[in-house]
Amino acid sequence: MIAPVFSTLGCRLNAYETEAMKELAEQAGIEGAVIVNTCAVTAEAVRKAKQEIRKLRRENPEAVLIVTGCAAQVEPETFAAMPEVTRVIGNTEKMQAETWRALKAPDLIGETERVMVDDIMSVTETAGHLIDGFGRHRAYVQVQNGCDHRCTFCIIPYGRGNSRSVPAGVVVDQIRRLVDKGFLEVVLTGVDLTSWGADLPGQPRLGDLVMRILRLVPDLARLRISSIDSIEADDNLMLAIATEPRLMPHLHLSLQHGDDLILKRMKRRHLRDDAIRFCEEARRLRPDIVFGADIIAGFPTESEAMFANSLKLVEDCGLTFLHVFPYSRRDGTPAARMPQVNGPAIKERAAQLRAAGEAALSRHLVAQQGRSHRILTEGPRLGRTEQFTEVDFATDQPEGTIVTATITGRDGERLCA
Repeated sequence: MIAPVFSTLGCRLNAYETEAMKELAEQAGIEGAVIVNTCAVTAEAVRKAKQEIRKLRRENPEAVLIVTGCAAQVEPETFAAMPEVTRVIGNTEKMQAETWRALKAPDLIGETERVMVDDIMSVTETAGHLIDGFGRHRAYVQVQNGCDHRCTFCIIPYGRGNSRSVPAGVVVDQIRRLVDKGFLEVVLTGVDLTSWGADLPGQPRLGDLVMRILRLVPDLARLRISSIDSIEADDNLMLAIATEPRLMPHLHLSLQHGDDLILKRMKRRHLRDDAIRFCEEARRLRPDIVFGADIIAGFPTESEAMFANSLKLVEDCGLTFLHVFPYSRRDGTPAARMPQVNGPAIKERAAQLRAAGEAALSRHLVAQQGRSHRILTEGPRLGRTEQFTEVDFATDQPEGTIVTATITGRDGERLCA
């Protein structure tokens, strides 16, 4: 049997869903196909998807080539028009076993069904595609999909649909299975994680889910939550940060900007002071906590003074890990119709933000020297601290365990132990 070739572009959730698709394809008996799981977050992401499709077609001239993911969901006609593409399937369809069974028997699919993309806004439940493990020692569990918000720069709700949550009992059962299989760390992931529970009976919050997991899965060593919207952090989430040592002291924040007027034009739900206040409060509750953040450089109408507010946010929030995104115009979004910042200015501002991020990370790494950390080993010489900082070991360590080690220095963006 010739195993399918999978190519994943974009976010961690896409990577998670690729793992689920691998299982579905295997169960359906798919052989020799090429599957590209695309991203639509920017126009550049769509360009890269097309580039990847052409490359994979050259490498696999006879294969069935299937395109899926957010870009396929948002603009299926674009990919259907590519001569390299055999089938286009949507984000809902890619998680359904019947889709893969139909792909196994292509004679059952007419030319009119070459594109299998339904209206994702009509989807009301998260598909039951939970998988038992993604990664060797750290497992990612999707607990939420979609987004009800409409930020002016973002096309993702049209690729993912409205927010929908996996019930807490289902999540707990899966995490128990993962712990039984030997996973020491579980990461909760989703498109808009802090909206988890709004569509469930009683409207529980993310903090309720976190506390329930930690209570009902006592053998779980480490629980981590991925990107959150800090303005939606609930009381139980803050309580967990303060009182639960098994909840890791690392949060990635969807901040996007540091200027109030730009935040309003982005249609974000927080202001600059809200972000600063959240970081101060979380750090008061958990002094060792560190923050990552997404920040966009060069959003339409951004002046030098507005950009300066973003740059200063790195220091004011005490950010450690920065994901900097140069603004990329995305057709179909309100921001695309706003006055644009010129390309060289966007590039220069992104470079300044990255430099600020590198300086912040350097300060964090220097501060760890001489400190003792509990490190999850991902290989004989590689691991991550509770704060998600990478560590190189001087000697081989037992893989897939948590070891305590003293930090002796740094090597680039990694600690040494």
